[in-house]
Order: sequence, then structure tokens, then C-alpha cells
Amino acid sequence: MNFADKKTKNCLIVFSSKRAANFESLTELVRAFSSRGYFFDKVSQVAFDDSEEIVRALKDGTSQYENLVLYCPQAMGQTIMDFIARVKGGEFDGTGQLKSENFSAFVMYSDGECFLTVNKIADVLDKKYTLKLERAYVKTVGAPVKKINEAINKAKSICPDIIVNVTEKFGDCTIEIIYDTNLPKSVFDSVNRAIVGTLSEFIYALEDISLAERFVQLLKLRRMKICVAESFTGGGVCKRLVEISGVSEVFFEGLNTYSNEAKMSRLKVRELTLKQYGAVSEQTASEMALGLIESGNCDVSIATTGIAGPKSDNTNKPVGLLYIGIGLKDGADVYKYELKGTRENITETAINLALFLTFKTIK
Repeated sequence: MNFADKKTKNCLIVFSSKRAANFESLTELVRAFSSRGYFFDKVSQVAFDDSEEIVRALKDGTSQYENLVLYCPQAMGQTIMDFIARVKGGEFDGTGQLKSENFSAFVMYSDGECFLTVNKIADVLDKKYTLKLERAYVKTVGAPVKKINEAINKAKSICPDIIVNVTEKFGDCTIEIIYDTNLPKSVFDSVNRAIVGTLSEFIYALEDISLAERFVQLLKLRRMKICVAESFTGGGVCKRLVEISGVSEVFFEGLNTYSNEAKMSRLKVRELTLKQYGAVSEQTASEMALGLIESGNCDVSIATTGIAGPKSDNTNKPVGLLYIGIGLKDGADVYKYELKGTRENITETAINLALFLTFKTIK
């Protein structure tokens, strides 16, 4: 079976208390399998205290599918394995897998020690179907869904057999391209060009690397130091930076200048600017960024000011209004956004935008 023909029938059964269902864990599990090129035709969530439902799900899983993954509490494991072994024949090994030519079952534990991981299961299936896959990545910030879909459609029109997984969080998007190692290089290059060419203005990396890590790499390459002044992002930009090993080479200072007094005393924002335009304004963001540059301690600066919500301030400016100032020694550029969503969504998206816009500025 080659990659183009890999239309296996796979089933995932999750055993849990429906009153305490962990949908986030389930989503992560499905996403991890898709990252290895395996998708589930059926995903069932079964209450572990409903014996009739358990038997029905196991009978369906063993009779209708080629590969069955079971995610359950460790206390249920042996009972489930005994049931499947009676129905299908054979025995489970010590890691919790039953393999035969036409049927495979894997037991993963939601608690306690688990011998099987997604990668181990995928390795077994790759051998079963004689597959060897490669992965490529395109990392973007702020790319519209329509644009991402356009890029994927172009790529699939060139090679329908590739698998493309898209994960997005707060505007930071990872496009993972999975393909058979036997795919001709010229075909893959065309696929890659289609995606990169469509999304070029939003891309920060062509490898699986975080935005902050890529940004710090670029600062080191350019031999530039950075200072950050945050108003509504509350130190989030600085936190992202200091999580990266070796950032001390390029990060001089981070300030949380929430009050107008802090903006004036620490960043030299003019009182007239604050009175005339307000703290959340293009003019204030520009003066914040330039105040850091004028300190002489950095080559590039980031300034954020905005309204994260859930309520607006007394100026009646809308929740989600955001200004990002990027300062260089020859001046500052300011970017305006009106973001939607919760306070967390607005703040985290703003942090990603601030890092990405600065990355593009110095690239």
C-alpha cells in the first residue's frame, strides 16, 4: 500500500465519565494521530460505567475497522484486552497491542503508566502498510482562513495525495505537510512553492519552531538589542522572549507602563499627546516605541497599547482596539488592529502580532 492508497479504516474509542469529559485531551489525541498521517473514521466517547454501551462500542470497533485505538483508565485495560482477544483471537503483548495481518488494536491509558504513545502506534501502522512519511512546515501569523485554504487547495491540485494539517492558536498558525518519501522532489517543491507563494507575507518560518524562538534567532543574527514597553499586554511579550534560552544576548529591558504617569516618566510620552489622543492611540504607541529607542539601550523596540476588555475605558473606544509601535533608530511605525473575542484571545493575539510585526520589520 502506498501513501496515495492509504485509506485505512480506523476507530478511536475513549472511555471516560461523560460528566467529566476532557474534550481538549481528545482533540489533542486526534491531532497527534493526524500529524502522523492517520485519521479516524469514527471517534466514540463511551461512559466507563455503562457496560452495554461498552460492549456495543467494542463489537463495532472490532468488526467494522482495521485498526482500533482504545483510550481508557488503566483499571479497565485488562478487561478490554480480554474482550477483544476473545473476539479476534490472538493475544495482547506487554505494551497493550494486538497485531494481526488484518486487524490491530492498541490500548492507551488515560492515567498511570502508558507503554504506548501515538508515535509508537503510528510506527507500527507505518510498518503494517509499508509507509515512510516526511513532514514539512509553514509557520504563519495573521493569515486569513480564506488565504490558508487557497494555499492548501493550490497544493492539493498539484499533489492530491499529500496530507495537510492546520493548527492555529491566537493567530499563530502551523501548516504541516505530510507526504510519502517516494514523492518526487520536483512535485514536493511545487507543492511547497504553492503554499509559500500564497502565504509569503504572513510566514515567519519553514520549520517547526516557535515564533519567539525564530524572532530571537533573527535578533542574534542581526546583532540587535530589543526593549519592550507594554501597556495592555501586561508583560506577555517579555514573557515569550525570556522563555527562550540565550535571549539575554539580545533583550535589554521590558517595562509594564500601565498608567499615564509611567508612560510619561519612563518613556517620555508627552502629556499633551495623552490628553489630546489618549493612552490608546497611534500617537501614544509611536512615542512609547521612540522613547525606548531614545534611551540608547536598544536597536529595535516594541510598544503595545490597547483595550483588552471585557469592558472599554472611559473614552468609549472599542474593546479589542490595539496599537503596536515598532521603533527603529530612524523612526517608528504603528499598526492598528480591532480584534474580537475574549480578553485572553485579544491579549494573546496581540502578543503574537507584536512579535511577528517586529520580525518582519528587521528581517
